[in-house]
Amino acid sequence: MSAHRPRLRWGLLVVTAATAVVVAGCTGPSASSTKSTSSVSPSSSASAGAGASASTSGLTFAVVTHGGSGDAFWTVVKNGAMAAGKDEGIKVLYDSNGDPAQQSKLIDNYVAQKVNGLVVSMANPDALQSSVKAAVAAGIPVVTINSGQDKSAAFGAIAHVGQDESVAGEGAGTKLKALGKAHLLCVIHEAGNVGLNQRCDGAKKTFGNVTNLQVDLNNPTDVQTKIKGALQADPGVDAVLALNPQVATLAAGAAKEAGSKAAQGIATFDLNSDVVKGIQDGSIQFAVDQQQYLQGYLPVVMLKLFVTNANTVGGGEPVLTGPGFVDKANVDAVAKYAANGTR
Repeated sequence: MSAHRPRLRWGLLVVTAATAVVVAGCTGPSASSTKSTSSVSPSSSASAGAGASASTSGLTFAVVTHGGSGDAFWTVVKNGAMAAGKDEGIKVLYDSNGDPAQQSKLIDNYVAQKVNGLVVSMANPDALQSSVKAAVAAGIPVVTINSGQDKSAAFGAIAHVGQDESVAGEGAGTKLKALGKAHLLCVIHEAGNVGLNQRCDGAKKTFGNVTNLQVDLNNPTDVQTKIKGALQADPGVDAVLALNPQVATLAAGAAKEAGSKAAQGIATFDLNSDVVKGIQDGSIQFAVDQQQYLQGYLPVVMLKLFVTNANTVGGGEPVLTGPGFVDKANVDAVAKYAANGTR
């Protein structure tokens, strides 16, 4: 970890303390649609600072992610963004599309609507470059989240909120190695997502013997079949690192069906209720937690402070929300928040 990280955590605490995030009590709308709007009656605020075009009253921010409708991870991100909008008196619009070309169009549409701020996840940064830069050129402040950290500042974003995927992968590899595992299967569920490859590369750096497996999350049956096949083809694999909660559940099922010793070595990135239950019953060893609720909540607050008071957070470095780790030791404390849609 770099020497900057303690300062970034301090900055994160300042933002969260200043904005009174009530994690346990904020649940958002359902993810049945790809677009949701939260509109509240904002209170009056101080005059806008540099880079601002309006006071808090009447501000509209748009959140455009690559997460699909109904995805448990992105539902929590959305919940965070909507809760921040309510708490801060900001109208928040949420859209998502896993196709980079379509995601770019969504960004372009919001630029044309002249929203006051944009929050964008960048799983495929190069595909979004022109759209993000166009937003910046139009005077719309952008905060990137979750992925695309390496390109965020170059595209003109005022900050990036997320976890360092390479560091998170290294942490997962270290924990699996400490469990005595020797051969790891790392399951990549989304082609072209640079962050997923960084996770596997990080795990390889600390774990050593890692084999990558490409699957398609849009076909869950095929995911489980491919993982089962890989475990049967190589009985030496004794651990599986999923990069998504749904894949973790499928991997646990595949390992059990295959009679593989990897059944005692399933780990995953991110949380949902199934992963929480898996950790509690021992079918999943741990989850790498990037606290995605904060990835929705904090950027709305940061944009508001930028627009109304010319504040920036991070000092040019990413604001880290992870990695943290949820295992048997702390899963019960986290479980109730996961049930509320905030973890």
